[in-house]
Amino acid sequence: GGEGTDDHIVSEQYVTALLGNDTTLTRRGVALIGHLHAGKTTFVDLLLEQTKVKTDAFGERASMESQSGGGGAGAGAGPRITDTLVSEQSRGLSTKSTPITLCLPDTRGKSYAVTVVDCPGHPNFHDESAAALKCADGAVLAVDAVDGIMMSTEMVLTQAISEGLPLTLLITKVDRLLVELKLPPDDAYYKLRRIIGEVNALVRQRSRGRYPNFDPAMGNVAFASGTHGWCFTLESFANQYLDHLDEVDSDDEENEEVVNGIRVAGGTSGGLGRNLSPETFAARLWGDCYLDPATRTFQTKASKCDNSAGTVKRTFVAFILEPLYKMYAACLGEEEGDAEKTLRSVGVLLSRDQLRSSARPLLRAAFRRFFGPSTGFVDMVVRHVPSPAAASKGKVARCYTGPLDSAPAKAMAKCDPRAPFVMHCVKLYAATDGQSFSAFGRIYSGVIKPGDRVKVLGEAYSPDDDEDMALATVSAVSIPRGRRRTDVSMARAGNWVMLDGIDANIAKTATIVSADSGAFGDSPDEEDGMQIFAPLKFPQAGGEAIMKLAVEPLNPSELPKMVEGLRRITKSYPMARTRVEESGEHVLFGTGELYLDCVMHDLRHVFSDIEVKVADPVVAFRETVVETSSLKCFAETANKRNKLTMIAEPLDDGLAEQLEAGKVNLNWDKKKLGRFFQTKYEWDLLSSRSVWAFGSSPTHGTNILMDDTLPSEVDKSTLNMCKSSIVQGFQWATREGPLCEEPVRSTKLKILDAVLADKPIHRGGGQVIPTARKTVHSSLLTATPRLMEPVYRVQMQCPGEIVDAIQPVLAKRRGHIVQDKPIPGSPLYSVKAFLPVIDSFGFETDIRTFTQGQAMVYSVFDHWAVVPGDPMDRSIVLHPLEPSPPQHLAREFLVKTRRRKGLSEDVTITKFFDQAMRDQLAEDAMHDF
Repeated sequence: GGEGTDDHIVSEQYVTALLGNDTTLTRRGVALIGHLHAGKTTFVDLLLEQTKVKTDAFGERASMESQSGGGGAGAGAGPRITDTLVSEQSRGLSTKSTPITLCLPDTRGKSYAVTVVDCPGHPNFHDESAAALKCADGAVLAVDAVDGIMMSTEMVLTQAISEGLPLTLLITKVDRLLVELKLPPDDAYYKLRRIIGEVNALVRQRSRGRYPNFDPAMGNVAFASGTHGWCFTLESFANQYLDHLDEVDSDDEENEEVVNGIRVAGGTSGGLGRNLSPETFAARLWGDCYLDPATRTFQTKASKCDNSAGTVKRTFVAFILEPLYKMYAACLGEEEGDAEKTLRSVGVLLSRDQLRSSARPLLRAAFRRFFGPSTGFVDMVVRHVPSPAAASKGKVARCYTGPLDSAPAKAMAKCDPRAPFVMHCVKLYAATDGQSFSAFGRIYSGVIKPGDRVKVLGEAYSPDDDEDMALATVSAVSIPRGRRRTDVSMARAGNWVMLDGIDANIAKTATIVSADSGAFGDSPDEEDGMQIFAPLKFPQAGGEAIMKLAVEPLNPSELPKMVEGLRRITKSYPMARTRVEESGEHVLFGTGELYLDCVMHDLRHVFSDIEVKVADPVVAFRETVVETSSLKCFAETANKRNKLTMIAEPLDDGLAEQLEAGKVNLNWDKKKLGRFFQTKYEWDLLSSRSVWAFGSSPTHGTNILMDDTLPSEVDKSTLNMCKSSIVQGFQWATREGPLCEEPVRSTKLKILDAVLADKPIHRGGGQVIPTARKTVHSSLLTATPRLMEPVYRVQMQCPGEIVDAIQPVLAKRRGHIVQDKPIPGSPLYSVKAFLPVIDSFGFETDIRTFTQGQAMVYSVFDHWAVVPGDPMDRSIVLHPLEPSPPQHLAREFLVKTRRRKGLSEDVTITKFFDQAMRDQLAEDAMHDF
């Protein structure tokens, strides 16, 4: 289908046929992940260009850049097709993960439909990568050849390993080694080997040895330069040599020939012989392997070879890097005539206007001719990433929450197109007008057509409680192609598609099943009922967004518009949350400044066209205790017939993180649960078996409620009848703590005594829940309460001489450096530090102005830390517009947070303590004197 410049080599019909056929063997779905500016989007351009531009095209048609006018972040940045939004183009970085389906040939010429999800690399947008990895079958990790492993590389790699995805490695920007760092070929080899070694070490550490190593000789590493338009694996390079030999043989039988500047004997004995297959040659192109020019055999040491003509170089240097260096030298350094001669000798014929063009177009044209389409990358993906049918079983086991032996799970694991339709929607993409969304996801079983009725199961759905379910009609089914979409008449299991018309009831992710009779979840028996796919989790980014921004419309009458805009923001950004405080202010939660900046841009210009005022950004806090309660706290119910007594104490170190990650499940049997607490944290048998509940979330809460009552003193059966009410009161109390209504973290509450009424009517929920809440709050207040603040892990990349200068800038913001080390083979240092989030506002700008733009800063939420100082200390006087000393910080945060929420200035004891309790406190105070 050609309209003018949009001249596809592959027709649309062919692509849709590839995706619509019964077998899934010709399809692959990968997420392209890596750090910011590792060259992911440019690499997708390189793949896309092969499907649009013929290799031997001349003039205007020779590249996508000349067609699209070279947009992007300045000339020479390429079109960056997968940066679809205007804000992405103008910022020069991706903020959304963009899927694009391409029809790419492998070395044998067989076509595959590869869906690549181009993920953003900035640590703030880690949630987009997590969503993409949830639906992909494999991951391609892009690592910059100069920077090596950066913060985002670690985060997305760990995420991919926890999803159990097969990994392949793509080393991008290899051109920087010779153009920027000007390394000699031997050093370039060591640098590449070092990067692969570092990635392997990281994978081993994170996966505990479950993953195979990356090794170019095994074919799971590719080398690429997006800007200069080339990408190869060892095997695709080896193929080129052997193709070249065929041409040589037919020309000249007896003489010696020069191929790529390497002497090769003529005749059928060929430089590498006829009996060498590309696979075996490729395996000898990496590592300590040398080709002896005299005997034409491979040796493991240079000293074993005939070195009369000069030292023999290792094969990777001699056969791959030196030809590359020669081509760069010819294109960048030689006169037009000489360059043409050199290029002609390796079979690259260019037109006059190409030879006269500037460096980048000339390099692109030359490499385009030399390498042809990058089939090596496709070979790598096809070999190391399974087809959808093969990957389904593992995906279902990891993502599906229902039993794996039920009918739906079996059909999905087989990727069966004849079973009822099931799709896992992981992400919503806004239409250009910002009014509606398309749901992107992977089809696990069945077939979907426009006009089908489907059930949308939200994240809160379960077969027992089907409140979070809605019916919808699919208005269109399309295949994502970057900036546009191809509408299709049907899509089968094992495809990645966009569905329109069903977004009204999706909050973040959803499970979409067919609503026809006979579909899953239709049968009355619970065994084969449809469950949902697990919602997204972001353990690498701290699990939640902690930066807060209060927003309100400039014109109060536009409040409904803004609320609607906020709803769309939470749909569009996986980690963003919104909530309304008691005082009526709307609060947005995001992961960092850049993230919130993008959110605000979308709120103002895309999702609702209104003026929005914002307050200064703040952070979410947590409340905790550092000691055991000073006395037993009790409270009576309103009707004076029940009385609960509790104490609070801090949890063991590291237990809160385990609970948060969902490593402990209350549904385990009592013995297993008991064993967990006994072996890991040395609790005694009784307390480890008397855990009642977690709070504030029943599954991932970081607070534990324990029943420490003795059967001799308390009637256990009555207590168990009240259990649900007490647990509810406890969860309510930990959701909004006593200090400033922030969630409570890392505490253990023990019920010591419970006096309960005989008649059930006197101990109903209405009586017990508020009392339980009051008891929990008073226990927390008597156990030395403290505030906790979020802390960022910061990574900075800067020249070595300014590392010392960064320390004072950090210290001024209560941060500290934990490590600085040089990045090998480059002039840069990598500095790791910790910085409280509340002091991080404007930190990046500060560092940039301070170092004149030489330092690059990345930060991600890492852990909670106790704020110095006592929040309850009333003797502290806060002076407006003056920074408080560290010991006064907790008090300042407490007072300001309470003001913001419209609470009284100070924590009043009367609110949390009963009259009887207050009398006892006064009595104790008297005894002390």
